[in-house]
Amino acid sequence: MKKYLAIDQGTTSSRAIIFNSSLEPIADSQEEYSLSYPKDGWVEANPHEILNTVNNSIKNVLNQVSENITSCGITNQRETTIVWSKDTGEPIYPAIIWQDRRTDDLCKSLKAQGHEEMIKQKTGLVLDPYFSATKIQWILNNVPNARKRAESGELLFGTVDSFLIFNLSKQKNHMTDVTNASRTMLFNINNMSWDKDLLDLFDIPFSMMPEVNSCDGDFGTLNLNDININGVIGDQQSALVGQNCINYGDMKSTYGTGCFLMVNTKEKLVRSQDGLLTTVAYTLNNETNYALEGSIYSCGNIIQWLRDKMEFFASAKESELFLNSNGESGNVHFLPAFNGLGAPYWNSDIRGGFQGITQSSDKKDFVTAAFKSICYQTKDIIKSLNNKEIFINDLLVDGGMTSNSTFCQLLSDSLEVDISKPSNIESTALGACVVSQISGGVALADIKNKLDKKFISNEENLSFYKSDYRAWKKYVESSITNLKEK
Repeated sequence: MKKYLAIDQGTTSSRAIIFNSSLEPIADSQEEYSLSYPKDGWVEANPHEILNTVNNSIKNVLNQVSENITSCGITNQRETTIVWSKDTGEPIYPAIIWQDRRTDDLCKSLKAQGHEEMIKQKTGLVLDPYFSATKIQWILNNVPNARKRAESGELLFGTVDSFLIFNLSKQKNHMTDVTNASRTMLFNINNMSWDKDLLDLFDIPFSMMPEVNSCDGDFGTLNLNDININGVIGDQQSALVGQNCINYGDMKSTYGTGCFLMVNTKEKLVRSQDGLLTTVAYTLNNETNYALEGSIYSCGNIIQWLRDKMEFFASAKESELFLNSNGESGNVHFLPAFNGLGAPYWNSDIRGGFQGITQSSDKKDFVTAAFKSICYQTKDIIKSLNNKEIFINDLLVDGGMTSNSTFCQLLSDSLEVDISKPSNIESTALGACVVSQISGGVALADIKNKLDKKFISNEENLSFYKSDYRAWKKYVESSITNLKEK
């Protein structure tokens, strides 16, 4: 039986999993790394630390299963920006993580100059610090000699996939795939190429940009064990493939560090006026599919904050003990905005908080309110999809948070939809495996995911959640209004 190596490089950890040809994991290794927050709204990581955790994870699984590895697929956190020396491979600045908001003023200036609609038409994205373009510009403008070196062809840019390919491949390839390219705000999704107008707008030399390949392309050979890298795909698109969402209207929602709901729109470029992103779903077998996506900045990192900073519980699993299954939180609501809000608000200035705290409020109220804020952000996105005549009765979910059954039921009740969870909730890694299989000739339609459990929406809670969602929504919108009036 063939075996496939999947590298899953995430926001706070790196993972390597070896799957067999039946998509069953047979070896697994994961290693966390730290993020730093130098200033309000800034989020960084050490690129060497990212690379080391990837290397360690790969070595650990290859020590368990070292023979007959057919190929390797890579999936990664998107938008995170690294600039490094073409000659030495040395990064010139820490990785600026996708959550980082330092370029908000630049984005506001570009909006005021009237560039937002052009950017949206070319890239499908909103003009926001979330994406890579303004991060690259910030590095070039703020790191000594960076712009001069870039203009002389000495520097390379890449999202994390490109940085890994450059460092892990024998050929030192400088490559990316179409999904990661589509998240830079520099890639034209209409003609599938780097866009000169956008590169000029953000003052970024073309020489810095990686070669763009299809998801099932040839990206080189791993330094370890001569394994071919035959698949690269951004993490949320990878989860879409891992969940077998290959037909028009198929959708999934991934609950990791952030939350990302994505629906496959096949060859149609569906444009949204409600804060959803139009993006590339994948290019496989020379066919490009597009998607609509709702992006939420804070999800699993909320639970991590409750664990590490607030010390409400010792482990993420223990959080389930403090989550009221009926959704009651004593009228306490949480604003999940550590680094602003994503879809549909796209507000970089707002920050998190609790509302409705009284002397009777307890730990369960805070934890339940935090979990509900994740559910309600998902509800916001679903309402935006409904405005595009896209409706769901059954939502496929994945990501680490879905191991919490109480949360899944809470999600089902608050969204008023049934929730289906796969047997392997690590759909991002699974998608990377699937893409590498497709490169070897396996048909996408023949790859099926196995469902583990279904959560049925409880109609008895319908009235409570509708009222509670309205109260939460009012809190969020009033917070944004109050901020604008300052």
